Amino acid sequence: MKGYNSRDVARLLGLTVAQVRGFARDGFLTPAPAAGRRRRGGLQFSFQDLVILRTAKALVAARIPTRRIRRALKKLRLELPRGRSLAELRITAEGDRIMVSDGETAWNPESDQTHLDFAVSDLATRAAPIARRTAQAARAAEGDLDADDWYELGLELEAVEPAEARDAYRRALELDAHHADAHVNLGRLLHEEGLVQEAERHYRLALREKPEHATAAFNLGIALEDLDRPGDAVEAYRAALALDPRLADAHYNVARLYEKAGKKAAALRHLSIYRRLTS
Repeated sequence: MKGYNSRDVARLLGLTVAQVRGFARDGFLTPAPAAGRRRRGGLQFSFQDLVILRTAKALVAARIPTRRIRRALKKLRLELPRGRSLAELRITAEGDRIMVSDGETAWNPESDQTHLDFAVSDLATRAAPIARRTAQAARAAEGDLDADDWYELGLELEAVEPAEARDAYRRALELDAHHADAHVNLGRLLHEEGLVQEAERHYRLALREKPEHATAAFNLGIALEDLDRPGDAVEAYRAALALDPRLADAHYNVARLYEKAGKKAAALRHLSIYRRLTS
């Protein structure tokens, strides 16, 4: 369900088709073979691939050695989040350092050192018409798509067309009501729209299907906070931490809620863990 062919990518990023294919051969992209007779031998790229390619172009322009670019971009591919949060990133070269930021913290994919600052939203805006085309094609061929296909399409659309992504996740759940990840992602998009009670329902459905889903438990905690249920939120965050003790944001949120409840020692313990995880 990847929606950008080589010509789309070249046009969006100001590259030649040969350059796009050359970067694909370097191994830090995840293109899939294009479907259909007319596209035989072609490639289809994801939005994550677009982000990496735009970064590669900037690093080449900054005259960073090819070996360093390849090494850093391969690692960057593993660290980039999938979905809407991609549109909130900014990636740049600072001297010979390759930097990534999610708006709060930044890291160097080559060294893992934490730095400060940065946005990919302009790329999402330019890619949106192609994403709409992909969504239309999916609806035209919906009889051939299963729940995982719709889920993957939702992932591709989140950064550029969140309304289309919500529709894709709903279609995935119509085909497979037990798809925990689709519940989580649909819940998050509904949450961002202010439909917090609907989001809570999807997070709980995800946990019913997959009790070990730490992200569902963490997102449930945020929803319960927004519903002014701090005690329930603490329990959700604690459940998330039992599943993944390295969820730094869960430690921070629990610390904040414990502080408000006057539980100073517990708040300090979680705040200390948060600082250790993010230092």
